[in-house]
Amino acid sequence: MAELKQLNSQYIGGHWREGSSNLEMENRNPYNGDLIARYQAASKEDVDSAYQAAKTAQKDWEKTNPAVQREVFEKTVKIIEEKHEAIVDIIIKEIGGTRLKAEFEIGLVKDMLKEAATFPFRMEGKILPSVTDGKENRVYRVPVGVVGVISPFNFPFFLSMKSVAPALAAGNGVVLKPHEHTVIMGGTLIAKLFEEAGLPKGLLNVVTTEISEIADAFVEHPVPKSISFTGSTQIGRHIGSVAGKNLKEVHLELGGNSGLIVLDDADMELAVSAAVFSRFTHQGQICMSANRIIIHEDVYETFVEKYIAKVSTLTCGDPNDEKTIIGPLINEKQVETTKKLIEMGLKEGAEPLINGEIKGNVVEPVVFGNVTKEMTIAKEEIFAPVISLIKAANDDEILEIVNDTLYGLSGAVHSQDIERAAQLAKQMETGMIHINDGTINDEPNVAFGGMKNSGVGRLNGEWSLDAFTTTKWISIQHNRKQYPYS
Repeated sequence: MAELKQLNSQYIGGHWREGSSNLEMENRNPYNGDLIARYQAASKEDVDSAYQAAKTAQKDWEKTNPAVQREVFEKTVKIIEEKHEAIVDIIIKEIGGTRLKAEFEIGLVKDMLKEAATFPFRMEGKILPSVTDGKENRVYRVPVGVVGVISPFNFPFFLSMKSVAPALAAGNGVVLKPHEHTVIMGGTLIAKLFEEAGLPKGLLNVVTTEISEIADAFVEHPVPKSISFTGSTQIGRHIGSVAGKNLKEVHLELGGNSGLIVLDDADMELAVSAAVFSRFTHQGQICMSANRIIIHEDVYETFVEKYIAKVSTLTCGDPNDEKTIIGPLINEKQVETTKKLIEMGLKEGAEPLINGEIKGNVVEPVVFGNVTKEMTIAKEEIFAPVISLIKAANDDEILEIVNDTLYGLSGAVHSQDIERAAQLAKQMETGMIHINDGTINDEPNVAFGGMKNSGVGRLNGEWSLDAFTTTKWISIQHNRKQYPYS
């Protein structure tokens, strides 16, 4: 649908309008530079209007019949299915995602909406006993009120919806700020879908702007009681600090440096396939991507041979071509950062088993062998199709290497001995580990989140319900109570 490409406005109080900032922003195709949209950025005043609209609309939404609330999310799924091809087209053009990536992301969004649709009927309370005679304790689960959501550029449709849908379904109002490079997929498209599904006006608001225009206003604003951020650890640390000063709950999904472990008894074909998928899906621009593959020395040469053969078959270029596996990075800044890390890897002595070219924003695969845990490329998160292969002598050394990082988001272990793999997984300092699978996993009903510098809190399923609600204690004294000093 052509109108989906024209979503270059702010969505505030149920109305599509220009931002009031003097800054004009552009949204361009990361592969060929074509202009997708041009729009006026939101100002601090627009942010305030969005939060006030969400606060006002939330009061009625909280009281809405749960069956009516559920219907909005079910209808949103149907609308996505009807507009499937148009959405795929925007993912390709705005994000540089391949068709495979687009299909994957849309599936995740639909699953998240279906999970969120259950929330209105899961706002359960409790009646608890009391130590006081004749007293009844009622504990209610209630919405926090208004949630501020800040989403990234890599999986913007899903990573926005991951917080937006559960927060709305739990009875909250939401203000969403998508990344400036993905304002449609991460923001205005979501507003359009919910608008068509019948979500009350003002309940969901989208402000598209640069941080230079609003500074910390999005987080500091007095209306939102909870801030959900997905992005870099550096920015997440700042948001957490600002939120803490303002006594707001914060949920942070941050960077990763995931390790995929290949033990000496691994199914080699499976391990290679999982490792290729875990690194090169969406050009490696996924927080869960495997940055390091740690391989038992007894199977190192065998794994490397098969891995190189598989990676060499990956097609790079135009994401609009259905044969393309690796499309462009999101912008020139990411390309320059990647160049510096590749140069650092070469300088520090890593062996370039595959050293792909850089053509515009398309970075062809780079595979470094004989990497050590001290090298920069083994320590830094690389948001690109660049991978480090590390050899280890035994399980103890593997564990030492995989935990030698500031991050702890995802990981994987490949072994035909499930209990051996499980014991290793228990000792890995990371929030999510997948045995005989890839590092990229997300299910709508299972706790998602990291340890160390990879984030704070958990989302999905009951964890999202906890994140976007609070509890209220109401006690009833049925018997006349005697007080001191009476």
